[in-house]
Amino acid sequence: MSEENRLKVFSGNSNRPLAEEICRAIGVPLGEATVSSFPDGETFVKINENIRGRDVYIVQSTCPPTNHHLMELLIMIDAARRASAQRITAVVPFFGYARQDRKDQPRVPITAKLVANLLVSAGANRILTMDLHSQQIQGFFDIPVDHLSASPVFLEYLSTLRSESLVVCSPDVGGIKMAAAYAGVLNANLALVAKKRRNAMTVDAIDVVGDVEGRDILLVDDMTETAGTLTAAARTLREKGARSVRAAVSHCVLNDAAYDRLRTGLIDELITTNSVVLDPRGLSVRVLSIARLLGQAILRINTNESVTGLFRIKGF
Repeated sequence: MSEENRLKVFSGNSNRPLAEEICRAIGVPLGEATVSSFPDGETFVKINENIRGRDVYIVQSTCPPTNHHLMELLIMIDAARRASAQRITAVVPFFGYARQDRKDQPRVPITAKLVANLLVSAGANRILTMDLHSQQIQGFFDIPVDHLSASPVFLEYLSTLRSESLVVCSPDVGGIKMAAAYAGVLNANLALVAKKRRNAMTVDAIDVVGDVEGRDILLVDDMTETAGTLTAAARTLREKGARSVRAAVSHCVLNDAAYDRLRTGLIDELITTNSVVLDPRGLSVRVLSIARLLGQAILRINTNESVTGLFRIKGF
């Protein structure tokens, strides 16, 4: 049996359109599986084709409803293991619980590590993910992790928007390394917005480090849920004289508060990926596809090739 024939891709219910697009990109059919719920809410999974000895990839972002989608993924992995799959790779474009990666106050869990343990215990042999909230989460797994970046996809689009007065800005201290990487590739200046978080829903921007007056600003971040950090940063940047503000965010898991904040017009364009299903609701949103990036990673993992080449950026 050829390597290509051994490859099987299945999808949970969190982002089936992305899974279908990945399959089109690599030229394989999406595997047949039933993923549904019993009346009491329990998840039921049945893989409807033979996967004995196959190299199986299960595409599932753990986006809201997070716990439900996580259970779907765990049960699909267990079903594949019990169906004698040779290798199981969990393709998790957006890894939920990633922000709970340390004990930052007494008597709290490190839930990102717990989720890593659950995935391994369920039977995953490998993880393929993108733009984790913090790089060290890779070390929470006792199995190989292929950690992709959305930067090649973003930079391919941003190359059409090049500006002589571009400044790449991190909306908080934690994102300065990512912002510096973008600034280096785009040959742009770097800025930083210092922030103070009052609670999970409210963020205050304190000041800006760097020259932003009359400049076109690109905010970069790994994820946003309430858009509090982004809009607070955008407001401060505009008060400091920024000419325009765009935001490139790998994962947009927007709630109602985020839509209300983004409608204020502080951000001219929100650029994101289809790692989660996003309803624009009239916002100026550019959704870029990561299907080809993930598809190429799947093919390379299947044939035991290096995925390093996927970090190379065309045109730069």
